[in-house]
Amino acid sequence: MICAISLVTERLARHLVLAMIMNPFLRLTARPPSGLILVLVLLVGACSNGASARGPSESFAPLVKKVLPAVVNIAVTETVTGNEVLADMPPELRDTPLGRQFRRRFGGRSQQVSGAGSGFIIDATGIIVTNNHVVGRADKIVVSLTDGRQLPARVMGRDELTDIAVIKVTAPGPLPFVAWGDSRRMEVGDWIIAAGNPFGLGGSVSAGIISAEGRDLGSGPFDNFIQIDAPINPGNSGGPVFNMDGQVIGVTSTIVSPTGASVGIGFAIPSETVSAIVNQLLAHGQIERGWLGVTIGGGAEGGGVTIAVLDRNSPAARAGIRPGDVLVAVNGERIETPNGLIKAIAAVPPGNNARLTVRRQGKDVEIPVTVGRRPTDQAG
Repeated sequence: MICAISLVTERLARHLVLAMIMNPFLRLTARPPSGLILVLVLLVGACSNGASARGPSESFAPLVKKVLPAVVNIAVTETVTGNEVLADMPPELRDTPLGRQFRRRFGGRSQQVSGAGSGFIIDATGIIVTNNHVVGRADKIVVSLTDGRQLPARVMGRDELTDIAVIKVTAPGPLPFVAWGDSRRMEVGDWIIAAGNPFGLGGSVSAGIISAEGRDLGSGPFDNFIQIDAPINPGNSGGPVFNMDGQVIGVTSTIVSPTGASVGIGFAIPSETVSAIVNQLLAHGQIERGWLGVTIGGGAEGGGVTIAVLDRNSPAARAGIRPGDVLVAVNGERIETPNGLIKAIAAVPPGNNARLTVRRQGKDVEIPVTVGRRPTDQAG
């Protein structure tokens, strides 16, 4: 109500000021009462303050209508054995009576289990992005669109280290899709919308802000999560996080919760990472990363990381790297942490050359190395 009144009075004030400017006689003789001026200022100020405290819009509905048709629900069926479930059981439970009973009854059996996740279409031909942990072990994948259609899907490529997978459906016509945004342009405090399939209930959205950036959860060497406070729950995995322009700036991956449900702390993989992985998966079906074949001993005084052990016949060993060398830069880019080294080398295509700067006996030495192909079970 205050804003509606202030809009009217603001117009009145403008007319009064304009009249005084255009009419010298009015300017000299017809001043508005001081009380009216004070009311106008207070009302206009109240409306301005209220507008700045609200979100970017009265409603997120126009944005949701724009993007939700490209968000899909993913149902998966996979075969698991009792031994696999036992391997995932917490160590403190395995030798308890419960663990031993489970081993006796189900250890050698197999059964079909169902799961649910989310994804989003990035191309009208039916290319869908989701999490690897949603579809990575699936025997059967069925995608449900917002119009009610259910389509079988196949895996085109997946990457365990970044938890990204690409699947594809075939439809009789073009499908709605969304575009990538630039996660590097997002800031803490920016509004976002998360969409997905929480608890298998179907298409759902939640709103919030980016609450932190660059989170390392210790789940892998490429951790660089966006933290969001928009509620996400089991089933949201693989769903998109949108900016206010309807562009995908992240893919929901995990939550931190003592209950298993949302407590307002969720994590998304930034689009900067996802889009690059998706492009490689579409081109090659897999991700090939560079590898040196070294074990890192930790950080070094003055910066860099210390080389502790070299794998036999590894790229680093063939290039002349020695245990005790401190690696301070890759292609001129400073290295401060073990994960920083892993990421820098992984970004070099296998077979290409990299320029390593190492500190040896107090002197910096540049050593060229032909980067190898990173085995799936290796880190450095």
